Amino acid sequence: MSQIPIIDIAPLREKETEKTAADKIAQQINIACREHGFFYISGHGVGIDLQEELEKLSHAFFSLPEEEKLKISMQLGGKAWRGFFPVGNELTSGKPDIKEGIYFGTELDKNNPQVLAGTPMHGQNLFPEKPTELRKIVLQYMDEVTQIGHVVMKAVALSLNLDADYFYSRYTKNPLILFRIFHYPHHTANEELWGVGEHTDYGLLTILKQDAVGGLQVKSGGNWIEAPPIENTFICNIGDMLDRMTGGLYRSTPHRVLNKSGKSRLSFPLFFDPGFDTVPKRIEGIAKADDDSAERWDKTNVHSFEGTYGDYILNKVSKVFPELKRDVM
Repeated sequence: MSQIPIIDIAPLREKETEKTAADKIAQQINIACREHGFFYISGHGVGIDLQEELEKLSHAFFSLPEEEKLKISMQLGGKAWRGFFPVGNELTSGKPDIKEGIYFGTELDKNNPQVLAGTPMHGQNLFPEKPTELRKIVLQYMDEVTQIGHVVMKAVALSLNLDADYFYSRYTKNPLILFRIFHYPHHTANEELWGVGEHTDYGLLTILKQDAVGGLQVKSGGNWIEAPPIENTFICNIGDMLDRMTGGLYRSTPHRVLNKSGKSRLSFPLFFDPGFDTVPKRIEGIAKADDDSAERWDKTNVHSFEGTYGDYILNKVSKVFPELKRDVM
């Protein structure tokens, strides 16, 4: 069993939520964010059929020959930062990850103002010819999980004794939504090969669907603990910007993936982030955070950063995919 709590958010999805139910969920989230920076959510309302179809189609895509997958290479995505990358092409702390994946984001047509302005990380997705159904399922899944992001961030606001629409009104009316499908292939090496090395996420909230294989590890209280898949739940974690906004009260928690199962693994993180042009600020009334850069995995201080969320994430992107830096920035 996981040490990370499971929180039923179903009451918050109702049109009108009883105050006692909302307060209970807010209290659970407050404790989880302070102790782990991670929590599972149940009662999210995303159908099992949709989840299973997403898994099936993802397995079908990653089973294709590499030359077929490279027809939607990230090299073709330009500033939108979308498409497929092969194993070893994504770096964490300068080291290649043992995973391949597809990058998606909010689907925007060419007449969207941010696309017309050439805003990085905005545009159209690259979808493969096969399996043909992947486009429909990915867009439906992204839409449904994005709505869950709004619900969870209301609960996070309440957990901080803020108005429920605090984050929506300031940062997430037009959130930056980034969705990934990651495939961690089976390997036979005796050494520990990290699917993804120790890191924190960049934005507000990550909502992760895992398959049944497992391998996610979370650094909680200075110790690494397992965050196993639990049927029909998503696992949520805090990103750097929520750490910044809460003055370190809710810290972005390091995590990593080690696939020792002998099987291939799929994961589906959706990053629910502040709008690209928003300026993340510490919540009024919360004390200024100490410099914790010496303790962080990347030795940076998220509390000293100045600028828009777009500035922050583009700086990170340039280190994850250095060969794409020129296209994205």
